[in-house]
Amino acid sequence: MTYNTLDYAVGDDGVLLLKLNRPEQLNSFTVEMANELVDAFTRASNDDAVRAVVVTGSGKAFCAGMDLTAEGNVFGLDESQWPTMDDMRARLNDPAIFEGVRDTGGRVVLSIFDCKKPVIGAINGAAVGIGATMTLPMDIRLASDKARIGFVFGRIGIVPEACSSWFLPRVVGISQALEWTYMADVFDAQEALRGRLVKAVVPHEQLLDEAMKIARRIATERSAVGIALTRQMMYRNSAQPHPLAAHQVDSLAMFYTSIGDGKEGVKAFLEKRPAQFEGKASEMPSFYPWWE
Repeated sequence: MTYNTLDYAVGDDGVLLLKLNRPEQLNSFTVEMANELVDAFTRASNDDAVRAVVVTGSGKAFCAGMDLTAEGNVFGLDESQWPTMDDMRARLNDPAIFEGVRDTGGRVVLSIFDCKKPVIGAINGAAVGIGATMTLPMDIRLASDKARIGFVFGRIGIVPEACSSWFLPRVVGISQALEWTYMADVFDAQEALRGRLVKAVVPHEQLLDEAMKIARRIATERSAVGIALTRQMMYRNSAQPHPLAAHQVDSLAMFYTSIGDGKEGVKAFLEKRPAQFEGKASEMPSFYPWWE
């Protein structure tokens, strides 16, 4: 796919720098951008040349939310339909539901969630609406001291989208999630830090360097298979009702990593040298994906 709204660049260090690239529109979100983001994260997940992903925005904004200037339903939805929960359960990928009912931001977030590569969000400016919720499945978020963030859906009479009712309480806790979505305010980076939405607030000119530093360390010093398993284990097992489910998965994950990259890791540790991991995320153990 040719990208019109994104800049996709993979460095020799294995880090994909993915930029939202509509700077004159403050990187506002469109259906086209949604489709391109889904493709980009699917592509990155399947590409062994990509070991980690950094997401940021071109220009002065990260993403200013949905482009509300589109004709018709600005969210790209088909108002001739009257979908039910049964439709969502049984016909989720039916073209009529997929194109006319499913939340576009949710499709993007699910593609990030399913990605086998760690994702770092570098929030360089305004991140509002979908610009805020698309960062929630990113594993580590850094904010520029110029960033402003808002879960502003209540201002225009809609609800938080992009699976944020699943992600946001897990990231910041239910009380903080409800406060931010009820109040629908736009807040600064320090408020995001106090609420534990971001790991750190970084001087604007240092933001991308700091994000790339984290990504490079993961990309060059860690097992691709181990990282891919760890990412899905943390997200999926934490949602299980009993720790036995986690025990079942991590027993298999420990078994297969110990006879794979784990052998090199132990040897390198004993020899006091950097490990040279050869495992590929395209060659996962046979039990992966265990949730299907």
